[in-house]
Amino acid sequence: MHFIQTLFLTLSATALATTAFTLSMSATSRKVAVFGGTGFVGSAVCERLIKKGYDVTAVSRRGTNPKPNDSTLSQVKWVQGNALDKSAVKKIVNENDAVVHAIGLLFDVNSGLEGLNKIVSGSGSLPDDSSTYDNITRQTMFNICEAIEGKIAFPSLGKKEKYPLCFVSCAEAGWPDVAGGSFIEEKLAPDWLKGYLAAKRAVEERLSGSTKIRAAIYRPSLIWDWTKFDVLPVIPVFNIASAIGIPFVDKTVRVETLADAIVAGITDDSVEGVQRFMQMEQLAKN
Repeated sequence: MHFIQTLFLTLSATALATTAFTLSMSATSRKVAVFGGTGFVGSAVCERLIKKGYDVTAVSRRGTNPKPNDSTLSQVKWVQGNALDKSAVKKIVNENDAVVHAIGLLFDVNSGLEGLNKIVSGSGSLPDDSSTYDNITRQTMFNICEAIEGKIAFPSLGKKEKYPLCFVSCAEAGWPDVAGGSFIEEKLAPDWLKGYLAAKRAVEERLSGSTKIRAAIYRPSLIWDWTKFDVLPVIPVFNIASAIGIPFVDKTVRVETLADAIVAGITDDSVEGVQRFMQMEQLAKN
C-alpha cells in the first residue's frame, strides 16, 4: 500500500509539473502583431518580444526584415500589408493575441517637410499621397480597434476579458495637462505639429472609451539610440529642461527602454492607460 501511495504521489507531482511547464510555455508563446514593425521603434519591439518567447508578426508596407543578418529578427514573421486596409487588419488581429501600434510619421504629406522623413525616420521611408497624420495615426489605429472589438472571443487570453493593445503616442499629447503646455501649443507650435498631436489625441480618446481593449498608451518625447545622429545634439537640452522642472518638456527615452516598456505592457495585465517617461523607465526595469 505504501508503494502504491508513493507511486501515486510521484505521478501526481510529475503531472502537475508538466501542466505548469505547459502553461508557462503557452503564456510565453502567445502571438503578437506589431504594426509598423520595420520602423525604429517597431523593430526594437519585435526583437524584445522574440527574446521573451513570443510568436511575432510584423506588419508594414515593405514587409521585409530591416536587418536581414540579425538572428533574432529573422525569427519574426514579416508580412507586407497596409493598416488602412480593414480586411487585412482584421485578418492579422484575428490571428494574434495582442497588438502593438508603432506606425510613425513625423512629417506628413501636407506638412511641406515630408522630405525630412528620409533623415528622421528609422526606416528611411517617404510618405505617399495617402500619408496624412489622420490616415497613418488615427485611421490605422481605428481599424485595429474595430477589428479587436469585432472579435467574438479571445480564447487564448483565458479569463482575461480585455485585449492587450500598446500604442506609441507622444509626450506633447499631454501638453493640455501641464502648466504652460497649452500656451506653447496654441502660440508657438507649427501647424504640422498641431495636426500631428490632433491625430495622437484622437487615438488616445478612442482607446480610453473601449471596454474590450486594455490599452497601454506610451508618451515618449524624443526617442533615441546612439545611431540617431539627427537627434543626439538636442538630447541634453531636453534632459536638462526636464530635470530642472520645465513642465512641458519630458526627459528623452532610449528606444530600448520604450521597447522593454511596451513588452511589459503586453505581459503585465496591470499596465493600462498613459505611461510617461518615468513609468516607462520603471516598466523597463521589471
